Amino acid sequence: MRPSSIPSLLIRAAFLAAVAGPVCAQSGREPGMGTGRATGMAIVSDERGDTLSILSPDLKLVRTIETCARPRGVHFSADHASFYVGCADDDTIAIYDTASLELTGRIRGVPAPETFDLHPDGRRLIVSNEEDATASVIDIETGELLAEYLTGEEPEGVQVTPDGRLVFVASEAANLVHVIDLEAEAVIADILVDTRPRRFALTPDGKELWVSAELAGIVDIIDVETLKLVGDVPFLPTGFRAEQVTPVDLEISADGQRAYVALGRANHVAVVDVPKRKVIDYILVGSRAWGLALTADQSRLYVANGLSDDVTVIDTRSLRALTSIPVGRVPYDILIDDR
Repeated sequence: MRPSSIPSLLIRAAFLAAVAGPVCAQSGREPGMGTGRATGMAIVSDERGDTLSILSPDLKLVRTIETCARPRGVHFSADHASFYVGCADDDTIAIYDTASLELTGRIRGVPAPETFDLHPDGRRLIVSNEEDATASVIDIETGELLAEYLTGEEPEGVQVTPDGRLVFVASEAANLVHVIDLEAEAVIADILVDTRPRRFALTPDGKELWVSAELAGIVDIIDVETLKLVGDVPFLPTGFRAEQVTPVDLEISADGQRAYVALGRANHVAVVDVPKRKVIDYILVGSRAWGLALTADQSRLYVANGLSDDVTVIDTRSLRALTSIPVGRVPYDILIDDR
């Protein structure tokens, strides 16, 4: 594994600069301060509907926005004034104003963006490019391609460490987690994990990286300091065969005590005691539970159900589903504007 060659990088950078649309204007707020006008709305990317579904705090669908081709990963800017949408079939990252939900810019020429993470500096996006088997680093303000790293086939999950030095990228087809050192500008490790790694969650202390392994039906746990596997958590809800349990997204609570894992075609969310690495409950949701998002107060968990075209909302105190809300076709990822 190695960074792309300099000539290739320069060509791609020039292309991006030439075709990038207008980039979202700066809000004038310091990164991390928030907008001060959080709406409580949830934003859902509908992968096959080419839409964004907007859910109100009282759990109703209030708006559907036509967007780009095959919207997948979504992420807020550092101050939450904007959010980014990965448009996999348009080779574009669309930029929206959070308050108005208006399209304010596009970063073009980003090959098949699937998911991405925002660097702590608030300026760089690290993007998994599914069709190119690369991870790219993009300057949000200019649209410039800053760096590109080769990965295994079908990269998906991306996670940046809180200090901004390391980036983890999951390669679904290679069963690897690639570790990129942004300061050294190199891939420094390829960690073999279980079958088809998809998404990540860091514990709040930054010491453990949890990785969903979709076709193994487990979550692998990596020690961030040593970059070694140190444990796993298997899943098997009652009434399901092992091959039906396909974990994808996962969230760890702010206090580090609970993890929530979407179990895909098993149609449940697993609740895990993080310190004990033990499943404490399974919650029935819609068909093919996929993307997850926790509210800022940790009281509700939103679940995107990709095959029933709805979002289930779970009360995390009672660990029971409150409702399921119909959205667009094949909901993929979720943001909640409550910070």
